[in-house]
Amino acid sequence: MLSLFNKKSKSLLGIDISSSSIKLLELSKQGDKYRIEHYAARPLPPGAVVEKNIANVEAVGEEIEKLATLVKTKTAGAAVAVSGSSVIAKTIEMNASLTDLEMENQIIVEADQYIPYSLDEVAIDFERQRPSRKNEGMVEVLLAACKKENVEMRVDALQMGGYEALVVDIEAYAMERAFKLLCEQMDLSPDGIVAIMDIGATMTTIYILKNGTSIYTREQVFGGARLSNAIQSRYGLSPAEAEAAIVSGELPQSYEADVLDPFKEELTEQLSRSLQFFFSSSQYNDVDLIVLAGGVAATKGLAQMVQESLSTRAVVANPFAKMLLGGRVNKAQLKNDASSLMMASGLAMRGFMNG
Repeated sequence: MLSLFNKKSKSLLGIDISSSSIKLLELSKQGDKYRIEHYAARPLPPGAVVEKNIANVEAVGEEIEKLATLVKTKTAGAAVAVSGSSVIAKTIEMNASLTDLEMENQIIVEADQYIPYSLDEVAIDFERQRPSRKNEGMVEVLLAACKKENVEMRVDALQMGGYEALVVDIEAYAMERAFKLLCEQMDLSPDGIVAIMDIGATMTTIYILKNGTSIYTREQVFGGARLSNAIQSRYGLSPAEAEAAIVSGELPQSYEADVLDPFKEELTEQLSRSLQFFFSSSQYNDVDLIVLAGGVAATKGLAQMVQESLSTRAVVANPFAKMLLGGRVNKAQLKNDASSLMMASGLAMRGFMNG
């Protein structure tokens, strides 16, 4: 079995491979204090990753190699994630007295009951959860399966960049850990129903957590690239010029009213629609907190607009709010990038888990 729940406990790089960029993060821990040792990001060429699936392993591997040159860390082990849409996850019940090896053998024998693919095609793993609430002597077991090619492409891309994929995680579980870290760093409560809106360049993923545990995930084709495209169209700029203008803030006076405000309104509408999908498919009709993550999450006034429009408290994610910074970390740059590093932080946190 190729592990999706690897039990290794050592310093790990969190490497988040999205459709538009790769982000690398290394954390260390001193007592109960975390410290950011390294972080860096590289844009990906168009088409290298399509809807969270790697389409060009060589292009991704080359950018990871460039990241390695930037950060110069001695840590070689890394954690990456596959998207929830590419994973089949089921909770099954098994005899609590079985050893892990006996469980593994039983799952392999009975795999066709749970997974609609041949075992030759999938990477499969399991993790004991808690004693069954229905049957004495049984234990709940989380079973996860993913097409091998999705796992192997990530492993190969990291290897090309000089790293070893010690953990292949599932995005929803990485986001769970990132939210736990966020609660510590921003003094948030993990209780209740929380919606994390991870706004990527071309895709937004909504993660719903109940008391800190993932209960729903949905991907929607909409992202921050819409803002860049609107700037290009409005002011006749190239993609590179538009990105540079966003970063520097050097845009015409009409930018806020003509481009930024309509984008924020459209984004808020998309987030509202995502929540409505969740409400219509669940027993819930409200959330207690909205966390905005991703590159455009910190856009001026966005959190306030979301909060007012959806009548729910909204915050911009900063998983590093109270962290110590390593000597090579640019504080100003980190402030700009913090909201886009939720997934990378959840992956880096795997290094501090005992199981």
